[in-house]
Amino acid sequence: MQRVKGQARVALAAGARGACLTGLRQAGAAKVFLPRVHAPDPEVVFLNTAGGLTGGDLLEWALELGPNARAVATTQTAERIYTSSTGVARARMRVQVGAGGAVDWLPQETILYEGSALERNTRIDLAAGAELLYAETLVLGRAAMGETVAQCHLNDRREIWRDGVPLVIDAVRLRPGALLPGQGALLGDARAVASVIWVAPGVEDQIATVRRYLAETCGDVRAAASAWDGKCVIRLAAHDGWPLRKALAAVLTRLRAAPLPRVWQI
Repeated sequence: MQRVKGQARVALAAGARGACLTGLRQAGAAKVFLPRVHAPDPEVVFLNTAGGLTGGDLLEWALELGPNARAVATTQTAERIYTSSTGVARARMRVQVGAGGAVDWLPQETILYEGSALERNTRIDLAAGAELLYAETLVLGRAAMGETVAQCHLNDRREIWRDGVPLVIDAVRLRPGALLPGQGALLGDARAVASVIWVAPGVEDQIATVRRYLAETCGDVRAAASAWDGKCVIRLAAHDGWPLRKALAAVLTRLRAAPLPRVWQI
């Protein structure tokens, strides 16, 4: 059967009126939108026109920011990983941020269907003085459809580097049988989890403020944060994707001191 393949690359450089486009490439099912916004930093919206991924599909995205350039990047909607009859879906995201630049990489949820198979690698390279706010959400199944995910293959590796030195290596792995029906091994009763990684000079001094944000906005969603050496890591877990999405949106809005991209539609 025909498989989905897509590649999209965006390059931005700092200009007198904010970041300006210096490179754009789109191929296959991968597309990019740069909507007109009133915020000072441009938004880059990645889109998979196939509507999801299944075994044998390949999707590659890349974002490059020059020195002192700033941007917000997200996805147009949630990425759905459908049941795979053979093989695995593969996704790769590469982000490069020049010295003094900043990026908020805030993709919407990845929804894993029963029997899905995904191998994804996200690598973010930061130059000296560059800053990052990163969020990634995984949702196991479609609660509205009564779906419980018991068989799933997932390798989801996130890497953040600065000048060739690793800052954060964060990997999530699930194998068929790891999620036991009625027991929720590894995740308790959670069926939706999110990670937020904030990298900026002195961010560890903001841990008390971050924990206050979590207490004020998360409600029944479990959340915790730790910070050290210029990094803050936040974990959230909920029984379903919708309460997690609302809590995550509230936390990110507080951290950014600005609204989320409009495509989030909260």
